Amino acid sequence: MSPLIRALCTSAVVSVALSAALPTLAHAQSAAASAVTGAASAVTGAATGAATGAVTAAAGASQALPAGAVAVVNGVEIPQSALESAVTTAVSHSGDVDTPQLRAALKRQLIIREVLRQQAVRAHYDQRPEVAQAGDSQKADLEIQSWLQDNVHVRTPTEREIRARYNRVNAELGKYEYKPQFVVLADQAVAKAVIEQAKAGKPFDALARQYSIVPSKENGGEMPWVSFKTPVAEGKTRGVPVAVARALAQLPVGGVAPQPVQSGQAWVVVKLEDKRAMKVQSFDEVKDQIRRQIIAESMDAGAAQLVKQLVQSATIVQ
Repeated sequence: MSPLIRALCTSAVVSVALSAALPTLAHAQSAAASAVTGAASAVTGAATGAATGAVTAAAGASQALPAGAVAVVNGVEIPQSALESAVTTAVSHSGDVDTPQLRAALKRQLIIREVLRQQAVRAHYDQRPEVAQAGDSQKADLEIQSWLQDNVHVRTPTEREIRARYNRVNAELGKYEYKPQFVVLADQAVAKAVIEQAKAGKPFDALARQYSIVPSKENGGEMPWVSFKTPVAEGKTRGVPVAVARALAQLPVGGVAPQPVQSGQAWVVVKLEDKRAMKVQSFDEVKDQIRRQIIAESMDAGAAQLVKQLVQSATIVQ
């Protein structure tokens, strides 16, 4: 399933501000095919933006909402309790901070999800055996997932397209691969305190688990291998924030950057866990992976366009 379709199908919504701070590292993969995932992350972000942006455009003049509702979609209320549940999930599982911006983003996601659920029910996907047998908490997800999979159609990329992507990725790879480890924080002062604790000998993975506000905290801040050309130049870091890439390239193995690095709204404590010579995989080794990634990108784009059309035709009160 493509990343965007997965996001649209589920009620748990990931961080908005901090996922943008490190957009591709969280999805990077090793060797030549890693940049493919970086490209997919960018496509997914743009597609999600197009889809969620349509919510505001579709909403008419502000009307009085029923008590206890945060929105009404084609006459169906989205209760305040659904938003509170989404906020709780985002705060507890993804490290987000409960802010008006987060709540607005989560509300948009709930509206999109309700639009899709109604479309699936209209097409009788709620009557499918696998949906009927599912638990109540899973029914809507299964309806939406099945409907999207059946209604977003993409063609299989040609061998020429796959090879072109492979060649482009290889052209972006550097001499080395870097294995980063991060502690991501919302406050610069706390980030500096974390660096001092690391200097004093506290294990970096323990610091990540204690302080980091992004999902990588669960595995001690470890990130996948990533490669980029040096000296680091804007637009040539394969999605890695430039300041983060510069810090990684300058560190010895096991070293921690002496100052936190700002990336978007976040402050990143950067450690270079390991470093190795870049080994480029052959085309035959990665072509199936590249094919799947191109298809996932196409699914994202198609899903975003379909969702945008549905939202624009919906009657939304919020």
